Amino acid sequence: MRNLTPTRRTVLAGAATLAAPVLAAPAIVHAQGTTEIEFYFPVAVGGPITKIIDGYVADFMKENPDIKVKPVYAGSYVDTLTKAVTATKAGQGPQMALVLAVDAYSLVDDELLIPFDSIATSDADKAWLKAFYPAFMANGTIDGHIWGVPFQRSTIVAYWNKDIFKAAGLDPEKAPATWEENGEWTAKTLKREGDRVTSWGIEIPGDGFTYWLYQGMVAQAGGELAGDNGRKTFFNSAAAVEGLQYWLDLMGKYKSHPPGISAWGTGPRDFLEGKVAVIWHTTGNLTNIKNNAKFPFGVSMLPAHQRRGSPTGGGNFHMFKGANPGQQQACLRLLRWLTSPEKAAQWSMDTGYVAPRADAWETPAMKAYVAGFPQAAVARDQLPFAVAELSTHDNQRVAQALTDELQAALLGRKQAKQALDDAQEKATRLLKPFQKS
Repeated sequence: MRNLTPTRRTVLAGAATLAAPVLAAPAIVHAQGTTEIEFYFPVAVGGPITKIIDGYVADFMKENPDIKVKPVYAGSYVDTLTKAVTATKAGQGPQMALVLAVDAYSLVDDELLIPFDSIATSDADKAWLKAFYPAFMANGTIDGHIWGVPFQRSTIVAYWNKDIFKAAGLDPEKAPATWEENGEWTAKTLKREGDRVTSWGIEIPGDGFTYWLYQGMVAQAGGELAGDNGRKTFFNSAAAVEGLQYWLDLMGKYKSHPPGISAWGTGPRDFLEGKVAVIWHTTGNLTNIKNNAKFPFGVSMLPAHQRRGSPTGGGNFHMFKGANPGQQQACLRLLRWLTSPEKAAQWSMDTGYVAPRADAWETPAMKAYVAGFPQAAVARDQLPFAVAELSTHDNQRVAQALTDELQAALLGRKQAKQALDDAQEKATRLLKPFQKS
């Protein structure tokens, strides 16, 4: 079934047709010796994100009184992308926006961005860019240029309820390490009242970010979904089919996963309410779960098959072409401040997102935090096994084609191989204009 709800994959094509920018703010200019900049920021995950960002911005302006910063909370990632694109095309865009890292190809193809390496030219600037984890830089690096700076970044991790594991006769201190353990153990945690399931073994979201969760299984099967600098996809490779079949096996063979499509937004709530033993979800929900779980829980890397694997996820800061030279430098100062080791560590502790540079994990505050809450380091430790999130040219339509077919399989309307053959056929057609001659 085609998801008729607009997603981040459809917004770029539609943004140009909107009659007027959603945020009709005039271009910000220098005033009385102060450089004013504006950035759009999504509020897509539970938690007091706006309060945190407001506090960061206030602290930055105290230390940098010559720069005035205005954060605009633009809704979801979809909303943020739509508004940034529409406003920029109308000449009224923000200087920066935090949008999903995978949207870089589409933004570059539309010539809406300024590459950071064109303005971050000092030795200190270059050292700053090199400090980020390579896994997080992958999606933002295109044709030798750096278009995105990592900030709100994540991987997928597994959360498990230790009380439910113990009640099922499982070791509550151990997470499933393999596909087989994941299926067998979560089947043991299933709870029924008559014919009704009262608590499932595992939930993997099948809406909103369907391909992202699926990409983890493809990586674990030893495959990847795209290559050739975003010009080719491998949606029907043997590893891709094996990954989707495993997801279907959790529903059919193991019967530990709810049939059909589990919702992204309800997974953490179901987990917190004891309605499911294991969820796969973003590390961006780590602090939310830590603060609200009334039971002991664990966090682990995703289970392995041929290998361990998870796609990276989350958002990068991107600089839009309307920024004048003074604003570009002001944005650079803000970003270097926000992503300093101390601030990156604080952001990770405040939200659960992964501090995107190694030296943040060496700060005294972060070391103390991890010592008391070792689950915080799981996503970082998974980075050596991580792959870049699916990103191609015409990315929104390519990913939507895959999502449509994945959902058809999850709903039982197609077998895994047929669904992925159909997805590959659509993707090949969409990417044909970008093939090298």
